[in-house]
Order: sequence, then structure tokens, then C-alpha cells
Amino acid sequence: MGVLEGLQPEKVFKYFEQICSIPHGSGNVEAISNYLCDFAKQRGLTFIQDEYYNVIIKKPASGNAHSKTPVILQGHMDMVAVKTQDKVKDMDKDGLDLITENGYIGADGTSLGADDGIAVAYALAILDSDEYVHPPIEAIFTVDEEVGMTGAQGINTDCVEGRMMLNIDSEEEGIFLAGCAGGATLKIQFPVHMCKSEGIETDIRIHGLTSGHSGTDIIYQRANANNIAGRILLGARNKGIRIISINGGEKDNSIAPYADIRLIIDKDRYEETADCINKTAHALKSEYLVTDPEMQIEINKGMETVCDAYDNDTTQTIINALEFIPDGVIRMSNDIEGLVETSLNLGVISSDDTACTATYLIRSSVESQKEYIIQKVTDIAQLLGGKCSISGVYPAWEFQRESLLRDIMCDSYKELYGSEPKVETMHAGVECGIMAAKIKGLDCVSFGPDIKDIHTVKERLDIQSTMRTWKLIIDILKKLADR
Repeated sequence: MGVLEGLQPEKVFKYFEQICSIPHGSGNVEAISNYLCDFAKQRGLTFIQDEYYNVIIKKPASGNAHSKTPVILQGHMDMVAVKTQDKVKDMDKDGLDLITENGYIGADGTSLGADDGIAVAYALAILDSDEYVHPPIEAIFTVDEEVGMTGAQGINTDCVEGRMMLNIDSEEEGIFLAGCAGGATLKIQFPVHMCKSEGIETDIRIHGLTSGHSGTDIIYQRANANNIAGRILLGARNKGIRIISINGGEKDNSIAPYADIRLIIDKDRYEETADCINKTAHALKSEYLVTDPEMQIEINKGMETVCDAYDNDTTQTIINALEFIPDGVIRMSNDIEGLVETSLNLGVISSDDTACTATYLIRSSVESQKEYIIQKVTDIAQLLGGKCSISGVYPAWEFQRESLLRDIMCDSYKELYGSEPKVETMHAGVECGIMAAKIKGLDCVSFGPDIKDIHTVKERLDIQSTMRTWKLIIDILKKLADR
């Protein structure tokens, strides 16, 4: 018996649970892609699987709607696969442990992947049913959306006939997304020079941060554990410290929830340095009391030892980089009140005995601002001796003042639920911009059910909201078939 058995809509949750049983973190999508192909084969549906593992499945219209232009249902099959540090699970090989609580679906000790597994489940439920009225369906399932939208960038859409697209990749019910920021991933590698160092080994563990999506949640100015690590190092920079290692964060599109620093501290300056670190930690916890009330900064004194550590110049370079390179909200929009225009997020920092690598995700709804921040960070990094590479560049999705699809969706929502939906743009990347660049004349809207704390181990999907969104999708498809 499945954990979600008995929940409605039955087929949606049936397929969602099947999806959750298959590991499908970004970069690990072959199994979920093959599952979609097998689904299509078993039902005699036309499908295409490309070299990236993107999948397109086509279904004929119901009833008398065969002459209608196809409608596109679109979502991504990969998820941000993260877990708590004490969770025993191989996210590359194991399925999720689903739980239901207080009207929500979650996963024990891991992210849930409702972003965007619920879109895949909605589409499969429609493809597998004969009871709903709809025009021809073109279901497009892309890969690796969470790591630069590389699937959407690589997919060939020449076979796609639809010019209206329902992108089911938003997380707030009643909000229809009609525009988004563009973005790029910037990776900086700083060369490391090691030397034998004598002193007291000290571990600093930063954890318990609220975290969140580096696009939608960046406006809340939550603490980023990698930047907290930089603040701690900055406060102690002239007090006889050398870095052994520094590692933090999970994904470039997640605000880093934890970081770990290993230091060697001069024995005769240990008490002075430890006191300085404690004072900085106290100040930081006070600064972020509202956004990150559960922040913990633990300082663990080890043994006196001789070990390999960064030399003084390398240690200072890493501290300078964390100090000089900006992070978080850079600029608010002058056009749309309350919208972040430009930001960057130090999602991951990692180190070994050859390099210290910092990975930033840069976003902006203004292309020139995106390019400016990329150039600014690159210049700072190069001045400090770092080497930069850029990947996952994707365009902004510009707001269209006139949209027939959006009008139909707004009418449907109002008829079903008696209120007007909100039409917004957002400071996070969705694949609509890339798809609109590929499919001439594409009219698209992004929407979805309520999903809380995406990209974190607290991610949860609202069951009733999932049902309401399902009813909305079915009504929209009927309107498009009858139009």
C-alpha cells in the first residue's frame, strides 16, 4: 500500500509517488526519463527521447477537438536532491521516504521534489485518462532545470506544434507567473598553496539556517552560511589563523544552509582568536535573529598538531574573496514594486589541496544588469588570482501585456474559486523564457499548487491545493478544446 494511496486526485498522487520512488536529482535523470518513455510505450503514445534525456509525449485530442492546435504541458523531471546531514540515504540510488502530516506531503530527512515532480504527475494523469475533454496534448519533460536549465536549452522543439504552454513549475496557488529573471552560473577557482602549519586545530560548524530558494526567497535576506563563514574568517584574519578547509552549501540555487571551516590557530594566540570568533558569532546570531532564529555556530577546539594548511597568502585570498564579492539582493526593480531585479547567491563553496571553488548563481530581469554583475564578479575574482567559468546562461522571460492563454486561465480560476488570480513576474528562473525563444509566438503561463520551502529538507506539498490546481488544469483544457 502506497503512502499516498487514497489521496485525491488519485492518479496524480499515484504517479507522484512512483516518481518519488525513482532517484532523479539533477544530473541523475536517465532512470526517470526511461520511466516516462516506458509509460508512453505502454499506452501506445508517440514519444521522443533525446540525447539529453528530455522526453516529449504526444496524445491525440478527445472527442471532436482533433482540429484544435495542441496545447503544451511542460515541467522538468529533475529535483534538487538534498538531505539532512544525519539522514542515511544515497540520493543517487534511493527513492524518497514520503510522509503525510497536517494536510501536506513531505519526505523524511530529504527534499521532496514536488518542484517539479508534481508537474510530471499532473501531465501523466492527463495522458493516462480518457475522461477529460482536451485538445491534442504535447507534454514536454525537460531535464536539469535546477542546474542551469540545460535540458530546455538543448531540446529540439521542431516537432512541437503547440503555441500555448502551461508551465506547471510555480509554487503559489492563485499566482500566475508571466515573466521571470534570466540567470547564469559563475564558478570561481582559487589556486591553493599548502604549507606545514603548527598550532591548535579548530573546527567551526555553521548550521540550522533557514535556507530557501536563491531566487524567490532571496528578498527575505536570510543568512547564507558561506557568507557567515566569510564574516567569521574576516573577524579573525589577523589573529594567526590559516585555513585547512572550507566547505558549505548544497546547490547554487539554494541559500547555503550550512558550512564547515577547519582552521589551524597559533597556539600562543588561541584564546584571543577564539574570543574574537565567539564575539563575531554572537553578533551574527543577533543580526539574523528574525530570519534565522535557529542558527547555530559551534566552535570546537581540537588538539595541538602539525598539519597541511593553506599558506598565509592563500588564506588571505579566500577571506578577501568572501569579503569583496557581493551576495544577496543587489538591486530592486523600479518598474514592479517589491520585485528583486538583480541578485547573486554563493550557493556552494568547496575546497581541497589544489583549489578552493566558489559557485555563484547570478539572476536579473534586466539583461544589462546580469552582464554587469557577471563582469564585476569576474574582475574581482581575477584580481585575486581566481579563474572563472560561466555556464547555464538563460534569458529573461519578458512580460507580454496581451495573452489569450492568460485571459482564459484567469476566467477559469475566477469561475472555479470566485476570486481573481494574481498575475506577477518573479526573480527566479523558469523554462518559459528558453522555450519562448525556441517556439515562435509562444503564449505561456507558469502556475502550480502550494509548495513550501522548496529546495530544502522542509519541502512539503499542500494536498488540497494540489486538488484545486488539478481542477483548474482540467477546466483550462476543456475551455481550450471548446474554444
